[in-house]
Amino acid sequence: MAQVNYRTINVDVLDPESSVNFPLETLLPGNLPPPTNANNAAAVASQVRQLLRGGDPEGALRLVLDTAPLGGDAQAKEIHLGTVIEVLQGIRQGEMMRVLEGVCTGEGGSDRADCLMKYIYKGMASLSSGTGAQSPSSRKAVSPQPTGTTGFSQIQPRNFGEGGAGQQMSVLLSWHEKLVELTGYGSIVRVMTDRRTRGVYV
Repeated sequence: MAQVNYRTINVDVLDPESSVNFPLETLLPGNLPPPTNANNAAAVASQVRQLLRGGDPEGALRLVLDTAPLGGDAQAKEIHLGTVIEVLQGIRQGEMMRVLEGVCTGEGGSDRADCLMKYIYKGMASLSSGTGAQSPSSRKAVSPQPTGTTGFSQIQPRNFGEGGAGQQMSVLLSWHEKLVELTGYGSIVRVMTDRRTRGVYV
């Protein structure tokens, strides 16, 4: 009779409550938009940058949270994460609370707050693992371009080279603090207990 090494048994397969036995796709609502690909995510990133250049950070943050690539492929999610971080870095610290109040209050505000919290944690996780979250525009130099007679110049991406990860982490921590101050700890609990966070939504 062969001896069984019980340390090699995958106990998750035996647990009916385990995510291994629970199709996460069933948690998605039935009215999802079509899956997002990299081209769609790049188009959203372009619209968001136009709003930032136009001086509408609140509109940029609302758009990037409302167009999260639900059920999108991995490349689309990576591009969108970079876009979210680019938006968060493009908003001055003194404007954070005003922008959050405009985006995370009213109709759909709670969902946007939870979505932002997911992106904050995903950004922190990517920085901790050393992969980093870079938007497409941050991988190349962008020269200033005048936008009409106002003399307004194109927003420059922050330095993603040496010290870039630390700068991103500092921005994410600042947004986390402001978001918790506005919405309380409920958003953290909902994000931590949501099974859909693991690769399905963001």
